[in-house]
Amino acid sequence: MTEFTPIQQYFSTNLPGISFAFSEPMSRHTSFRIGGNAEVMAFPKSADELAALLHISGEIGCACAVLGAGTNVLAPDAGLSGLVICLKDALDGLQCLENGRIRVMAGVTMTRAAVYAANHGLSGMEFAHGIPGTVGGGVYMNAGAYGGEICQICESVDVMDRDGNVRTLSGSEMDFSYRHSRLETEGGIVISAVFRLTPAEPEQIKAKMRELQAKRSTSQPLDKPSAGSAFKRPAQGYAAALIDQAGLKGYRVGDAAVSEKHAGFAVNLGSASADDVKQLLQQVSDIVYEKSGVRLEPEVRIW
Repeated sequence: MTEFTPIQQYFSTNLPGISFAFSEPMSRHTSFRIGGNAEVMAFPKSADELAALLHISGEIGCACAVLGAGTNVLAPDAGLSGLVICLKDALDGLQCLENGRIRVMAGVTMTRAAVYAANHGLSGMEFAHGIPGTVGGGVYMNAGAYGGEICQICESVDVMDRDGNVRTLSGSEMDFSYRHSRLETEGGIVISAVFRLTPAEPEQIKAKMRELQAKRSTSQPLDKPSAGSAFKRPAQGYAAALIDQAGLKGYRVGDAAVSEKHAGFAVNLGSASADDVKQLLQQVSDIVYEKSGVRLEPEVRIW
């Protein structure tokens, strides 16, 4: 019989109604397929369960991290002690509101939300159809693609603080900018978001989503584990072009490599470690800076 750590025992005893996994490999929950074990991983089904987890972790001084679909995260090889709260497919639900709006819970994937909107004849989320993360993560970092961004459609966000209190912020109060919201600096966990969309013919919306998906399939290395764009767009030029011009397509550190298909992607060729990826990102940034004078900053969140 496996013996629980004190923290594992405490959570399982005090919150028996919540779904937990103990010593859970982070590699199962990140798109890089990298990461050691999380001591405790929780899957809250409601805002109340999330608040209870935050209360307990604060009460016992337990480190607490929040994960969506793990599509923009590099988890450490050594794993994480304490609690990881996973919202993907846990904090779930979609609702059609009046005047072309939908409410989406944080654990719903961006793709599923876009399909839901299309099925209800609402346009504006087509750009999000191929973004693999959750709505919570997308709102948190103002995710975007192909000229669309969350900030363009976000009317309001319900946010929980680390004490379990919930408040509603308007889209303007979120202080969205490129791959950024106020939550990154102030903290806070997205519970749900309301998106204001535009009525359109469902088939036209779906045709646009198919067009964008075809572009992704043609240009991006969707067959290999990655975390999407590895670097933020710099003030001058584009990260992928600068990396390509530096001759770095295929550049490797261990099993981490710059994609041969799209220079803006760092991919796991099979057994890359988190350290491999970190070294790759640093070396690519250094070489690009040496050749172009432009410093690339990782878009990947390094835990």
